[in-house]
Amino acid sequence: MRETLIQADDTITLWGIIIIWASVSIFLEQRYNWASKITGAIIALVGAMAFSNLGIIPIESPVYDAVWSIIVPLAIPLLLFHVNIKKLWKESSRLLFIFLLSSIGTVAGTIVAFFTLRNHIPLLDQLSGIFSATYIGGGVNFAAMVAKFEVPGEIVSAAVVADNLMMALLFIILMMIPAIHFIRKCYPTPHIEGVEQNQTSDNNSTLAESFWKRKEISLKDMALSVGTAFLLVIVSLKIADFFAAIIPSGEDASFINNLLNGLIGDQYLVLTTLTFAFLAALPKFTSELNGSQEIGTYLIHLFFVVIGIPASISLIIHTAPLLLLFAFIIVAINLILSLLFGKVFKLSLEEILLASNANIGGPTTAAAFAIAKGWRQLVGPILIVGTIGYIIGNYIGTFLAVWFATIS
Repeated sequence: MRETLIQADDTITLWGIIIIWASVSIFLEQRYNWASKITGAIIALVGAMAFSNLGIIPIESPVYDAVWSIIVPLAIPLLLFHVNIKKLWKESSRLLFIFLLSSIGTVAGTIVAFFTLRNHIPLLDQLSGIFSATYIGGGVNFAAMVAKFEVPGEIVSAAVVADNLMMALLFIILMMIPAIHFIRKCYPTPHIEGVEQNQTSDNNSTLAESFWKRKEISLKDMALSVGTAFLLVIVSLKIADFFAAIIPSGEDASFINNLLNGLIGDQYLVLTTLTFAFLAALPKFTSELNGSQEIGTYLIHLFFVVIGIPASISLIIHTAPLLLLFAFIIVAINLILSLLFGKVFKLSLEEILLASNANIGGPTTAAAFAIAKGWRQLVGPILIVGTIGYIIGNYIGTFLAVWFATIS
């Protein structure tokens, strides 16, 4: 690992940088119109990319792992406490439809990328299986497919760097698309319009500042919000770990066992389900938790900082630039076909972008995207729908790898 100004084990400094930069990103978004249009999420992500690429912070640290394993799960129930349960299933069915169509884009992109670069990248049949599975279900599938194919460590490292950089670039593109007037004219944008309608008549206020208006919040609100969220995270983790341990999974397991393991052995799906059950059982309690949206959104900005850190431009240039091109072809075709399918079936721009995001980055990053844009009613549905990618991604990736191996 290269030398950096701040070392990976300097936890207090790394936590400080993540928290301070997330805070700066939110401040800029709410203070300046240019930053409000870019969004605090992109500012957080791009700034983190700069810090790591300039050698200020390392690209790997236990601190970043803690954000993934603690901060992100904690943010999910905080953001779901105010979800409208009645609208949930309607939004989920539409998102599932475009998510599956978007998966076709990943398959098509993988096929094009493979035949374009198969003479230039070693073990591309196996890498195609890994990337296609990853770009249908997110990073969870990456680890599973790497273990399945036993790819050499140096190739895995290069693939990880290419995937991280591509994910960061995709986030920036997805965040910018709703601001492109030409694209907005082509699709319904009910959630974007809902956010914009919340803007006050104060001309000195940015859109973000108007959306996150000052509200009354008590110490009790904060205590109950964070305490309840932690309780849900702990219980869901224990439930998921229990079922993951007793239900067989992997190559030797049956389809049914793999399916069950992927459903009730996955912490995020269990957490989402448990949170919805809690909302249904205690709707008055959760609806009165002022501040949960703000706390959850702040935590998600920490996540956006961490997403940008591993996107090392110098590493990909020195290791495998063609792998970045390979990943780019898959992602570009996925996004283009998602937009085309969405246009044909008259789906909203928000649903299309979230489906593409859930394919490429997994349900967690898609939920973070919805939160960052203020599309609150889509947070729960995309978490549910995106989890389907965990299940189908590995099967599709395996099929493509086996096919490509026969023609390599």
